[in-house]
Amino acid sequence: MFRSSLLSKAKPLSPAICRRHISHTTLRFGAVAMSKFESDRFINFEKMDKNIKIVKDRLQRPLTLSEKIVYGHLDDPINQDIERGVSYLRLRPDRVAMQDATAQMAMLQFISSGLPKVAVPSTIHCDHLIEAQIGGDKDLARAKDINKEVYNFLATAAAKFGVGFWKPGSGIIHQIVLENYAFPGVLLIGTDSHTPNGGGLGGVCIGVGGADAVDVMAGIPWELKCPKVIGVKLTGKLQGWTSPKDVILKVADILTVKGGTGAIVEYYGPGVESLSCTGMGTICNMGAEIGATTSTFPFNHRMASYLAATGREGVAEEASKFQHILVADEGAEYDRIIEIDLNTLEPHVNGPFTPDLGNPISKLNKTAVENNWPLDIKVGLIGSCTNSSYEDMCRSASVAKQALDKGMKAKSMFTVTPGSEQIRATIERDGLADIFRDFGGVVLANACGPCIGQWDRRDIKKGEKNTIVTSYNRNFTGRNDANPETHAFVASPELVTAMVISGDLRFNPSTDDLTAPNGKKFKLESPHGDELPVKGFDPGQDTYQEPPQDSSSVSVDVDPKSNRLQLLTPFQKWDGKDYTDLPILIKVKGKCTTDHISAAGPWLKYRGHLDNISNNMLIGALNSDNGKINEVKNQLTGDFGSVPDTARHYKAENVGWVVIGDENYGEGSSREHAALEPRHLGGKAIIVKSFARIHETNLKKQGLLPLTFANASDYDKIQPSDRISLVNLKNLQPGQPVECHIKHENGNSEAILLNHSMNETQVEWFKAGSALNKMASLS
Repeated sequence: MFRSSLLSKAKPLSPAICRRHISHTTLRFGAVAMSKFESDRFINFEKMDKNIKIVKDRLQRPLTLSEKIVYGHLDDPINQDIERGVSYLRLRPDRVAMQDATAQMAMLQFISSGLPKVAVPSTIHCDHLIEAQIGGDKDLARAKDINKEVYNFLATAAAKFGVGFWKPGSGIIHQIVLENYAFPGVLLIGTDSHTPNGGGLGGVCIGVGGADAVDVMAGIPWELKCPKVIGVKLTGKLQGWTSPKDVILKVADILTVKGGTGAIVEYYGPGVESLSCTGMGTICNMGAEIGATTSTFPFNHRMASYLAATGREGVAEEASKFQHILVADEGAEYDRIIEIDLNTLEPHVNGPFTPDLGNPISKLNKTAVENNWPLDIKVGLIGSCTNSSYEDMCRSASVAKQALDKGMKAKSMFTVTPGSEQIRATIERDGLADIFRDFGGVVLANACGPCIGQWDRRDIKKGEKNTIVTSYNRNFTGRNDANPETHAFVASPELVTAMVISGDLRFNPSTDDLTAPNGKKFKLESPHGDELPVKGFDPGQDTYQEPPQDSSSVSVDVDPKSNRLQLLTPFQKWDGKDYTDLPILIKVKGKCTTDHISAAGPWLKYRGHLDNISNNMLIGALNSDNGKINEVKNQLTGDFGSVPDTARHYKAENVGWVVIGDENYGEGSSREHAALEPRHLGGKAIIVKSFARIHETNLKKQGLLPLTFANASDYDKIQPSDRISLVNLKNLQPGQPVECHIKHENGNSEAILLNHSMNETQVEWFKAGSALNKMASLS
């Protein structure tokens, strides 16, 4: 643990140190472009180095790698208050990345700002709206037709405001970012929770809501609570069936889905050298499942090799010159340290229903039988943003090839999702895609697909208990196929491939035999594969649209009659009065992720239309009152109805409402719709035991009060029929609890205290009605 002296606030700088600070406007830029698409934007390690020296002079202690990157991007390193877990940092990210489902609302908000161009390099990636149904080409063609209006909006908005646009079929945002935009030391924010994937190239890449992206694109310093730092020391070397995926599956088992909240996870130690760059990306990607702000690795030769293979030798050379700022200082201390010996780490199969339920492969057989999990694997799915690198595909193909050589194919259905057009073209050229097809697999489009619920699954009926095994990152109830009885397990792609040969959840390829058609038994050899393609990457089709220099002739139209897109109307500002006698829309019991609050799958098509998508608000949450989903009592009429319909009735009657929630409320995706929808339908406050980081920030951005019980047991005092009053709001200020009066149905009342984490700026967002309203008032 950190010593209290090291956690003390930064000391003021001496005048001599102040004179050494160089502003970003006067700094000499380096000669290495941030990407091949932005030849006029340069990597500025020199500025980072100077900012880091300023902070180290103030703190008088060694810095971790993540601290160097974060503090190296401070807007004002001289005066910024710096205290882990306490201070709100004002940062200047290098770039913004948005996927199509969240980019719709982000760009609608940017349009509302009235600004002519984005202030930092920004990109939109079309990956979420393509449903897996038949196979790659046909599914892509169908998506382009169905989503034509949305794609046109995003393409023209990107061109109008200076944003790069990756067309449908390009690939998954995180793979595209790793191949083209991430670099050691980058500070990148993305409107997707798995943005941390870029940490595989030694960056600090953080998932945010669209409103945060708008701040950065508008040139406003971005706020982040100063993260704590969890160190994961890796020793030994990966071997056998163990893969990088198993590192994060083990970490998730240790930390749970909320153990990383408010912290950056930083990997270090000799074991790092046995991981490929894309393997490190896998580990960072799934760090989202432990609630971490992000995860990262120190710059090393594996990253340099990947940069060279993707045409960025100059970036690798520049990073080598500044290696001292791309690794942790000797003696840097962490708030917590976890040690993992890769020599003894087992392959894991985590789940079902949560990614932190760790099952070492040697214990899975017994655990599955004891828990009565369905043992027949109906479908195995590999790929996704977490595991779709060339190395992943090679190792999985090496397993499939062994089965083919013995005259066997996948016993279960099997799908393969390439992470990008570059990966798809390369595995087609090198024969890997043919191996998967011969094995019985279907190669899907370069998109998110089943990982986010974009799966037209037809092999079972909804409500049928079954098992699927995936190489994805998230396995919440109903996540992949909208079937609450699907038991989804998460593992490495090579292990998924092995398990579908047997078709049995209990199969352990390290110890168990398979029986070939000729009756002979055999064991699978450990998977193997090239880290990078020997022939180099095949870029495939050109799917990038560069923004024009002059966009004055570009128009962005939104049809008022559209059911897919809707221009935003500013939320009303706070009227200065307390919230009194608010009904409880729903008291949620247990896990409530952003999938429960704003489901994906078929609802993705409404991500650009706030009123329409609000019809899915909290339809997946469990009502503590009756144990049912999407059935709540209207406290005004006494009738039971859906959650969205009840909220709409309250709104029509000009009655605000609150939600009561459990632990880690809002974990999972970065989707800000989970905050926009309750705001749109008249919600005033969300009161829970604890929040997931991104969702709490999104609620603040939209002018809702995110409040937590000062005493977690007070959750039990509140009944769904109670009325809630939040008083003395005119004195709302940082660090001061909010007084809450609970009026019970029998007429009795009691008072409790609710905490909040809002700083002064965020309190102003509440008063203005939203962060966007506050921005508009200052322009």
